[in-house]
Amino acid sequence: MSELGDVLAAIESLSARGERLALATIVAVRGSTYRRPGARLLVPEEGAPIGNLSGGCLEGDVADAARLVMREGTARLASWDLTADDDAVWGLGLGCNGAIEVFIEPADRAAEVAEALRLALEAERPICLVTVVDSNTGDIPPGARLLVHPDGDVEGSLGRDDVDAAAVAAARELFAAGRSEVRHLADVVRAFVEILEPPLRLLVCGAGHDAIPVVRAAAGVGWRAVVVDDRPELLTHERFPEAAGFAPVVEPGAIASAARIDERTCAVVMTHNFLRDKGYLRALLATPVAYIGMLGPSARTRRILHELESEGVRPSERDLHRIHGPAGLDLGAEGPEEIAQAIVAEILAFRRGRGGGFLKLRPGPIHDRPRPGAEAGAPARRSR
Repeated sequence: MSELGDVLAAIESLSARGERLALATIVAVRGSTYRRPGARLLVPEEGAPIGNLSGGCLEGDVADAARLVMREGTARLASWDLTADDDAVWGLGLGCNGAIEVFIEPADRAAEVAEALRLALEAERPICLVTVVDSNTGDIPPGARLLVHPDGDVEGSLGRDDVDAAAVAAARELFAAGRSEVRHLADVVRAFVEILEPPLRLLVCGAGHDAIPVVRAAAGVGWRAVVVDDRPELLTHERFPEAAGFAPVVEPGAIASAARIDERTCAVVMTHNFLRDKGYLRALLATPVAYIGMLGPSARTRRILHELESEGVRPSERDLHRIHGPAGLDLGAEGPEEIAQAIVAEILAFRRGRGGGFLKLRPGPIHDRPRPGAEAGAPARRSR
């Protein structure tokens, strides 16, 4: 399960038992920070927090603020500024040099939508969560929220029609952009407009022994891995305990109907059978799959493409862009486990529009900066 799934499940479980808790969510950042907007930390009254905001730098401070929110029953927006280059900051052992805003709320409000969010993610449907984090009007409290679906359906209300309309307009814009950010709505509230995407779906075409670590590595980053093969005896949870599902496909051409494929789907073709790999590639080219990884040397992939072209299947420039053969980043990987890591890393880089090189050679910041017009992060102070 993804980190968000863990947090949602814990909210539902603890709330059902009547236990107090608070939910902390990063809503804005500035500079270099370990986590980005949308990262969450669930703080129960008893026991260890669930989730992660800073890799350990600020979790203690956030937990203290969360317990205060539990006692008072009122949401608050807190900020931590770690940009000062002095002993007061570096002496704390902090690993980042940025600022974050964190919205902390009693989780009974979050529990109201936790079930809807969990169901949307499990059904692999994107959803937008709009949460008021600051307000200058008494009729809309911090923590008010609504859900916006891609088709425009809305669940809930922020309390005023004009604010709701502004929230839906912002949600539509950010659905198209694929990002989350804090927005001013109708000049009366600041809201975190968060686009929650379902986990990436990875089709692993081939159930050989080297597919096992690929499935494991994909599950480790929260993806839903589906194993495809014509040998049903290999498609078991004993062999692939981390798999989200299986698709017994007798003929590669049936993959589109056997496995749900959309623009969030990536595929790795690794049957080690030339004709079967060619059949899978032919079928995948006719789908909107975003990435197609081909195991084996580049000469093998070129030969497959040449044979497909001779059979009347001429890949477009877009097709050639999504075909990666050999699959994986150039890590010098040896053995199935390392190769699996290289493949998953390449898919992640491809989906994020990155080259997969050394970070120390990157000329700009590690993380993408907020777009013009978006709020860039916390004010220049540190709350403790």
